Amino acid sequence: MPAKKPLVIVTRKLPDTVETRMRELFDARLNIDDKPMSQAALAEAVKAADVLVPTVTDQIDRAVLEQSGPQLKLIANFGTGVDNVDLDAAHAKNIIVTNTPGVLTEDTADMTMALILAVPRRLTEGAAYLKNPRNEWQGWSPTWMLGHRIYGKRLGIIGMGRIGQAVAKRAKAFGLQIHYHNRRRVAEDIERELEATYWDSLDQMLNRMDILTVNCPHTPATYHLLSARRLKLIKPTAYLVNTARGEVIDENALARMIEAGEIAGAGLDVFEHEPAINPKLRSSDRVVVLPHMGSATMEGRIDMGEKVVINIKTWMDGHKPPDRVLAGML
Repeated sequence: MPAKKPLVIVTRKLPDTVETRMRELFDARLNIDDKPMSQAALAEAVKAADVLVPTVTDQIDRAVLEQSGPQLKLIANFGTGVDNVDLDAAHAKNIIVTNTPGVLTEDTADMTMALILAVPRRLTEGAAYLKNPRNEWQGWSPTWMLGHRIYGKRLGIIGMGRIGQAVAKRAKAFGLQIHYHNRRRVAEDIERELEATYWDSLDQMLNRMDILTVNCPHTPATYHLLSARRLKLIKPTAYLVNTARGEVIDENALARMIEAGEIAGAGLDVFEHEPAINPKLRSSDRVVVLPHMGSATMEGRIDMGEKVVINIKTWMDGHKPPDRVLAGML
């Protein structure tokens, strides 16, 4: 291990407390103006860095990693998902990859629950109406701005990991019936606590749910998991929420179905081609769109930064970082 402080290049602006700690421990090169780095800039960074700290919007692909110097030994990703890093290419160059698991569970579950409430009850539509100075509200009316009750409805959770289970706990408290599809069935005691019904077949679950929420990671196996074919299985009265990764849903197919009234509405915090958003989704009154802010709490970002620091410090001390990610784990 290097005797001197390692050169740690951070690709985006992080909370001040995190950056201060990095300055104390490492030779940290920070991105003060928070301008996203181009692929060429990332390639230059891996030529010099001992440790790279990218975020989920930085594509650390094979082309970038092929430019890395022999001194690059650790990519400490600032994010839970690592679909932005080519794990096979990193492994081939003996570069360790870490992430920040566990610290964003509650924040993301809160945002998921917020969208589950917002879409059927038309919250953003009502707020936008009142904030538009051209609209003159006439007061309460028994038939105006009617949404749909969520109590007693069936919620289908796609991905029952930490976040999926946290969503289930919240949804159960709101009186929703919990259903889920997962690669593996969860333990019996968890199913019992959540009163959750397991569906081995995603197709069968889709056409029986009133609300669906995507809470699985983006991997090669989950790319367009909700394909055009599967989206057509969803009831036209159902709502779809996604706070996971945009690539899990065929966004163009979803936009067409929303426009045609084949799905009642959607709440989306993530998009397939971020920061681009399908114009049909962006303009629809039946879609709540958020700018990828599911984990955007100060507490969550600081916790993520502390995870990054611990992973780097553990590597510096000659030990295996606690949040190491291997391709086979996904």
